[in-house]
Parts: sequence; structure tokens; C-alpha cells
Amino acid sequence: MDNERNVRFLSDADTAAALTWKDVIACLASAYSSFFNPQAAPPRAVARLDTGWLRTMAAIPPSGRYMGSKTIARARTRGVSYLIALWDRETAELVCLLDGKTVTAMRTAATSAVAVDHVMKAGGIRVAVLGSGGEAASHVRAIAAVRAIAELTVFSPTPASREGFARRFTAELGLACRAAESPRDAIPGADLVIAAARSRDETPILQGAWLRPGTMVVSIGSTLPEQREVDTEVIRRAEIIVADVPDEVGSETGDMLAARDSGVPFEDRIVSLADVMQGRCPATLRADNIVLFKSVGSGLQDIAVSALCYENAQQRGLGTVLPLGIAVKDGKK
Repeated sequence: MDNERNVRFLSDADTAAALTWKDVIACLASAYSSFFNPQAAPPRAVARLDTGWLRTMAAIPPSGRYMGSKTIARARTRGVSYLIALWDRETAELVCLLDGKTVTAMRTAATSAVAVDHVMKAGGIRVAVLGSGGEAASHVRAIAAVRAIAELTVFSPTPASREGFARRFTAELGLACRAAESPRDAIPGADLVIAAARSRDETPILQGAWLRPGTMVVSIGSTLPEQREVDTEVIRRAEIIVADVPDEVGSETGDMLAARDSGVPFEDRIVSLADVMQGRCPATLRADNIVLFKSVGSGLQDIAVSALCYENAQQRGLGTVLPLGIAVKDGKK
């Protein structure tokens, strides 16, 4: 017998209303602290033609009722959209479709916050952020949920953008946020550098020569072979490279490919966030080292957060219940 049920659709506004930084960070910390089978979050698949591409990531989180997949569509015009689908693990019923824009921004920044919270000592930190777009803003908010930000400096190549960002976070955080005139000018004194902006010509925006020992770097903008964000010297100087998906970070991101081509080995220094969280590969920022966290995004992050979002939306009556469903074939013989 075939079964079908209604599907809840969550718009971007619905997902924003259903999620908080505290809950998303706790959700991902729990996911990475649990035993995890790599087969439950296989490598992403990317279809390409001309300048457009489709990227798909699937995952079954280690706990919870739902499994799912996310598809990212990049148009020839460089526009990007995100669609996430959730299925019930027990029944194979499609239960939710989500606009993944906010989920993606929050899971990316929250994963970085999980890494920062585990690698850096407690207490106030000085933060430099390279970029003034949505990813940069999300990262500042996520980091502020796990650490007190004592100082914040921002660089963006557009003066109006960096100055507007500084004004916004001066008001949000209650501290003077400084707009820097160059990436190098933003770095001195920072305990944490967030690289959340690639240059238009893919020239690395962050140079390792600028970093002092005792600095953690979060890099989230180079996720494909043609993309660059940090230079080879950042990779060379990092004592430990923590990655959300080590195989993909090491073999499919422009920064790491450039380091390998330049003769900078890193394979013995790259560890998974899950191994760090579960104590198998300790990673601690000290006064005499540099730690790099590099992220490409994972289906585990997307689906764990989407499941949380769906459950919260159900409780709060958010979203639109669509009078349709996907037929489920009875597997009994």
C-alpha cells in the first residue's frame, strides 16, 4: 500500500524565526560530539556546465528522526539558491521542504563557533573579520554567542560597506568596532581572524606573514578548486588544521591545492572537527602556535540544523502546510 502525508514548507523568514544562535551551536556541538559514520554524510556531488553548477549534500545525523539532502543551485548569472528536503527515517515520508539560505548561513557560522569554542581558551577575545557580507555578519554573531568580543575590526574593499558593518556591530555588541583600510591593517592584535571574503580575482585576502603566534584563523570562503582566500603561508604556519570535512578541504579547495603545488605538505596536520570534539586529536590554541579552521560545509550540518528548525517550526506553528505528499511504496513483501 502507498502512503503519503502533507509537507510543511518553511520560507527563509520561517527558518529565521525558528532558529537561535544558542540552539544551532548546541545542535552542531552535539552532532560532532557523537559517534559518526562517514557513510552517513558522503562527499558532496557537483554537476557543472559553463559557469553554472548544482551541488548536492546528503546526510543522516547520528541522532534524531530525520534524514535529508540539500541542493545548491548556482546560475550562469552567479545567483545562488538553496533547497533542503527532510524525510522521516522510519517511514521514508517527505515531511519538510526548506528555503536553505538562513540555514546555510547559520550552520556555517555556528560550526565555526563550535570550533572556536573548543580550540580557544575562555575569556574575551579580539576579533578581526575580513568581509562585510552576510557570512561575515553571521560569524560575528555566532562567535559572540560563545565568547565575549573585546575588540572587533572589519575590512571590506568597499569603504561604505565596512563602515556600515562597523556601525551596525558597534550598536549590536555595545563596543567600538573599527573599520580598517586594508586587510593587513585589520589583523594586528587579533586573537581570532575570520576570513569571510574572497577577492574578485581570487587573490588570497589573508597572508600568513601578517599573523602573530597565538592566533586562530577561520576560513570559510574557499570551497572549490578555483577559489582562493588564504595564502600558502597561512597553511605552512598552521600547527593544526581543523576541517569539517578533511578529505574535501584537502583535495578540493583552492587554498590547499595551491599549498600542495607549492610544496607545502599539510596531510599530517589536518584533523577532523569530529575527532577534535571527541578527544582523538586534541587541538588547542597556545601563545606560540597558529590554528586554522577550514570549512567547506557538510550535509551533517545542514540536516541536523534543518531537523531542529522543522521541529521548532511545528511547535510554533510556523510555515505553510502544503496539501501534497510523495507516495511511499510499501517495502513489505
